[in-house]
Amino acid sequence: MTRLLRAAMLSLALAASTAPAFAVLPDEVLDDPALEERARDLSVLLRCMVCQNQSIDDSDAELARDLRVLVRERLVAGDTDDEVIAYIVSRYGEFVLLRPRFNYRNALLWGAPLLLLVAGGIAIAIRARKPAQSRAAPLDAVEQKKLDDILKS
Repeated sequence: MTRLLRAAMLSLALAASTAPAFAVLPDEVLDDPALEERARDLSVLLRCMVCQNQSIDDSDAELARDLRVLVRERLVAGDTDDEVIAYIVSRYGEFVLLRPRFNYRNALLWGAPLLLLVAGGIAIAIRARKPAQSRAAPLDAVEQKKLDDILKS
């Protein structure tokens, strides 16, 4: 019985994680299925400025709704996908993109993990090449005699 319960719970968890978000309201959906598909594809690429970790397609925030409507308006007006994205970025900045573009302004951000990995490797290599240095001072004659006496007994 517990196996069946575990299997049911796992199935529910997987279904919940792969289920589509229902943030898009029925009044936002376009009549043309091709345009609606393009709108959904674009909405997944744009960040909700309120939630910041969700796309506007997944977010229930009012600003996300406004952005979804704006995307659909631009598509109905005849803009291409690139023109819609460029329009949104021109109004809200690069931060609105869930996958930022690679450019000179964010090159350090993209390259930082590689730079840290190389720097860590160099530091480990330098540390490994140096001989281990004893931090203790050498024993004086009295301490050495005491140690010898302890080891003999």
